[in-house]
Amino acid sequence: MSDFGDDDTGGFDHDEVKACIEQSVEPVLGQSVYHAKRVHDWTAAIIESVLKNLRQLDKNFKYIVTSTIMQRNGAGMHTSSACFWDLNTDGSCSVKWENQTMHCVVTVFAVHV
Repeated sequence: MSDFGDDDTGGFDHDEVKACIEQSVEPVLGQSVYHAKRVHDWTAAIIESVLKNLRQLDKNFKYIVTSTIMQRNGAGMHTSSACFWDLNTDGSCSVKWENQTMHCVVTVFAVHV
């Protein structure tokens, strides 16, 4: 994905958002082993951490954050989204994280206000 807009004009900074996501997933999941009963807590903790990191950027955006955790067992997964927004200021970023037992995909949508 590419950056949308220009940081000086308040546009979406893909690399900055990607870092916020990466800094949130690893501390929560780390070397954890997939356990279905823990997925709800993990996703909630990841989303809360991502939102905290995004707020600390102090940008004028409304954020939507999604987190999907799936057991790593060879099953396929496909996801897609579409947005109708201002390509000069708004944007999205998805990060895939995985270990030996699970996949995690976190997506942030940012709409400039």
